[in-house]
Amino acid sequence: MSLTEVKQQLVDCIRMLEQSDIIDYNGHCSLRIDDDRFLINTGSCQRSRLTVDDICTVDLEANQVEGKDNAPLERHLHCGIYRVRPGVKAIVHGHPKWSTFLTMVGEAYKPVYAQGSLVYPVPLLDSPNSINNRPIADRLAATLGDRPAALLKSHGAVTVGKDIVEAFVLANYMEENAYRQYMALQIGKPYVFTEEEVALCREKLWNPNLFKRTWDHFHAKLR
Repeated sequence: MSLTEVKQQLVDCIRMLEQSDIIDYNGHCSLRIDDDRFLINTGSCQRSRLTVDDICTVDLEANQVEGKDNAPLERHLHCGIYRVRPGVKAIVHGHPKWSTFLTMVGEAYKPVYAQGSLVYPVPLLDSPNSINNRPIADRLAATLGDRPAALLKSHGAVTVGKDIVEAFVLANYMEENAYRQYMALQIGKPYVFTEEEVALCREKLWNPNLFKRTWDHFHAKLR
């Protein structure tokens, strides 16, 4: 892909996340372009009307090296993860409501939906603070560890992937699971998948072709 095509893929990802209520007027998604730099949407952009002109380039020390407008303050979040996870090529950070509701009341994320079990267990950063400096970014990265997702107490969520499709799809799966868990809790105690069932889900559903099919489902609805 050319750099413009890569930027457009990132734009599409962010716009799909906005339509899914995972990213709102805040939130950001990044895509690593080499060992030391990544693309990310600017802080002031309209996520619902994003274009490639709203994408900037940042290095792993949080310095902006290209772009018409300023990178988001929480670019540190992305830097912290990329510094310690060389296999991560894309990161999604949003403020999805259902996942966040669980963290607000101390309800642990449970695997109640097959696709949602792919990110289980989900570690929790026990702080609502913005990830806008290196110390808290490093703390988040340590909390995430080698996992594909983390929750931030009363704040939001993070997913990572070996490409933009994976990071996007896992963000959707996690939020759908949280929604189903929340709604089931209004009725009673939801069924939680066993360790064996979680393992079977991962074996069957952690599949690039299925991830691409999920991406294509949302991409077809882009306005």
